[in-house]
Amino acid sequence: MPAPSSRRAALAASVVLGILVGVVAQPGPAAAAPGVARLGDTELDPAALYFVSYDGLVNNASYADGIVSHAGYQYAAWYTASRAAVVARRQLPSGAWQSVALPHRLSTNDSHNSISLGISPGDGRLHVAMDTHDSEVYYVKSEAGLVSAPASRSWEAGRFGAVQRSLDGVGLGAITYPQFRLAPGNRLQLSYRTGRSGNGTNELAEYDGSAWRRLGRWQSATGSYGANGATSTTRNMYLHGLTYGPGGRLHAAFTWREGNSAVTCNSGGLTNHDTGYVYSDDQGRTWRNNAGSLVGTTNSGNLVSISSPGLVVDPLPPNHGLINQESQDVDSAGNPHVVVSYVPGRFTSCVTSYASARRANGRAFHLFRNSSGVWRKTEIPVPLNATGRSPLVLDAADNAYVVLPYGRIVTASRASGYTDWTVRFDGARLNAFGEVVVDRTRVESEGVLSILYQRASGGGTPSPIRVVDFRLG
Repeated sequence: MPAPSSRRAALAASVVLGILVGVVAQPGPAAAAPGVARLGDTELDPAALYFVSYDGLVNNASYADGIVSHAGYQYAAWYTASRAAVVARRQLPSGAWQSVALPHRLSTNDSHNSISLGISPGDGRLHVAMDTHDSEVYYVKSEAGLVSAPASRSWEAGRFGAVQRSLDGVGLGAITYPQFRLAPGNRLQLSYRTGRSGNGTNELAEYDGSAWRRLGRWQSATGSYGANGATSTTRNMYLHGLTYGPGGRLHAAFTWREGNSAVTCNSGGLTNHDTGYVYSDDQGRTWRNNAGSLVGTTNSGNLVSISSPGLVVDPLPPNHGLINQESQDVDSAGNPHVVVSYVPGRFTSCVTSYASARRANGRAFHLFRNSSGVWRKTEIPVPLNATGRSPLVLDAADNAYVVLPYGRIVTASRASGYTDWTVRFDGARLNAFGEVVVDRTRVESEGVLSILYQRASGGGTPSPIRVVDFRLG
């Protein structure tokens, strides 16, 4: 484990929690917010699987890693109209997409059962986790070297191994939300939840280039939370992301969801509350709060829980339709940035219908932790008009880009302190349904934002799934 940084030591001895809420107006022509330049829009499938559940589509859940890049190639995954799981690749910047169907078909009409992709650079494999919602994962990995030397390998089904219900024999049990993250040392990690909504725990597994092993649980469902005259004794932590920053620090912002719905002011709302934050300097083995105090050790009797001190960095009661699993990124100085969205108190202090309230009055907010450890918050002054989530990415200059539902892009500059939010692309002609998926790896490597989106359709009619590219800045 790396030695504690001097910055963390200083934070531990100071007051580190500070929230500055700023409601900003739409900036004028002199705004410094960066622009975006549309480069192209390509089709993956003219008729991808289409059904709506939990207000979303299985192919465009924004928290999934459905599009990634490595070594000059880009990879995307989705389900076809026949329910087949497909993985495609193209040579960047504008090569033709090549598709291959994996030997698996989506088992149920559940939008949680999306596909996530991961890459292990050490052995050049592509990893695929899919079709799970409180069930055993379907997992496939490619042959070694397929993504490290893509130009020399044909794209065909024979390059992939058999579909498994474990990670090469390492059983995870029933899981939800598998997400791959590349850790320092070319270790590929898989984050996932065990248990159910309102009573679940976050876990990690790790691939070292030759074998998987289960690191175990790092968050507990236990403890008591009271609101609206009721008490909840179980919950789960919904992650806004797991992101490695400079120096190898792993950042995790989150919201809690309570198991007892009586803690809400109305049964039509959500039990999600508060934005919390923890980090790890040893790749998820131990966890610290905003002040640098140890609050949990993975696979031990001391897990991160609602009883852990100093976790909440933006308090919010469970009455505002706060969405779970929104988005985060980390800037070049190692400071985390988070997007959350909910119905602000100026509209209501008691959401009685989650979906309709968010469509009518939902707003997104940008939170970031500055170099002094203080969290600041600004409302993005664009109505959501949607229930869904908004991915956040940062460019090389630490300017912020948020992709709102329907593919709308709003940006803010680091120079303004992230207060000059401006609409730079209004989603025109995309006809995107709700959420989108972004390729974070391509932002980091090329400064290009690739957005995977599926077009809106009627009923269960299949619709096109596409990728649109923007040059940032």
